[in-house]
Amino acid sequence: MNALHLQSPAKLNLALGVGAPGPDRMHPVSSWMITIDLFDDIEIIRRDQQELSMYAVQWHKDALHKEEIDWPLKRDLSARAHAALEQHIGEPLPVRLKVEKRIPLGSGLGGGSSNAAAVLRGTNELFELGLSIEELAKVGASLGSDVPFLVHGGSALVGGLGEQVEVLDDMPEIHAVVALPGLHCDTARVFGWFDDLCEEKEDTNRAPRDARALLNNPLSPEAPFNDLAEAAFRSTPELQMSCDAITALAERPAHVSGSGSSLFVLCDEPIHAEALATAIMDQLGIPTVVATGCTAPNPLRR
Repeated sequence: MNALHLQSPAKLNLALGVGAPGPDRMHPVSSWMITIDLFDDIEIIRRDQQELSMYAVQWHKDALHKEEIDWPLKRDLSARAHAALEQHIGEPLPVRLKVEKRIPLGSGLGGGSSNAAAVLRGTNELFELGLSIEELAKVGASLGSDVPFLVHGGSALVGGLGEQVEVLDDMPEIHAVVALPGLHCDTARVFGWFDDLCEEKEDTNRAPRDARALLNNPLSPEAPFNDLAEAAFRSTPELQMSCDAITALAERPAHVSGSGSSLFVLCDEPIHAEALATAIMDQLGIPTVVATGCTAPNPLRR
């Protein structure tokens, strides 16, 4: 096998509890994450051993937002994942890698992290390295807190700094409208606001809210929570305006995923989700996608 085509799924945080930063300034989390059927496309072609790797990142023709891709390719998470795997193995794994993105930047949907996870899985398969999904997740932990979960995919409780992944057997049946306001929420800035809010509330020793609590009852439209939502609104006030407008139109809460800027509403059934997505686009001018949960493409044996 000389080439692989992979789908790299976005994620939603159905619950995101965040604790106060430790001495290392890192924030412990307790999150229930699922992968959804909004995908980036990735092609990995194996090159001859003496050749250098080549990377390309571009927007897919179907992307709803197409910001300028202005970062050095060597800093892209997909390229960094490939380099991290080479370092872990201790030998070159030359590839031609192309990423076609649909998942917006700075949206809290984990697009870059998902690209990294797909590259780890795909390179492992293409070169027949035989690494387990747990080992790949450990490699991914050095790249970002969402990468270990996205190596697994599906539905999972995530703790610690993202390295603790408890895969759940059942994927919840959800019909979500994901709204993409076209805003960019800088993760570091959102966490900075979160720390400031903790100080304002004299809550600097807080532990993350337990995401496991959501598993005890049927998932309702009101149930998702996100401890970063207020910080995201402070960081990007336009996001709160979009959230309030969607909540009023949907007559049920809109929720922030991750550190923003995507918003999602849980609907009762597919036809409800399709109707709400159309209404948000027509009345508010905010692009939307209708999404359901999905398992990871090309799953590896656990």
